[in-house]
Amino acid sequence: MSSIFTKIVNGEIPCYKVAETEDFLAFLDVNPNAKGHTLCIPKKEVNKIFDLDEATYTALMLFSRKVAIALEKTVPCKRVGVSVIGLEVPHVHVHLIPLNTMEDARFINKVALQKEDFEALAKAIAANL
Repeated sequence: MSSIFTKIVNGEIPCYKVAETEDFLAFLDVNPNAKGHTLCIPKKEVNKIFDLDEATYTALMLFSRKVAIALEKTVPCKRVGVSVIGLEVPHVHVHLIPLNTMEDARFINKVALQKEDFEALAKAIAANL
């Protein structure tokens, strides 16, 4: 059965797309820890990050770096944190989270945004790529 992220890649579920290449997709987390919380995924469904072949792993990190740099230019923050947990969705995903405090990285406090906020934010981050 396809993961929710594979359904996003296939266009079956909409997303707030930030960046896309032939192999990777970045989109805003709809349940964000902080404004700008972005997920970077390989389009190919793989459950665990260390199950990726070395080339795909490295390319995902390079893709995530580009997105993080654009994110930091767009959303005021002290830094962009990176987290790979993978328990929620069985599809490799890198969390890029704008951080101002350690609490922003804890996945406890969430930020509510409206559809228009997500759309404007995705467009602004994409413009900084």
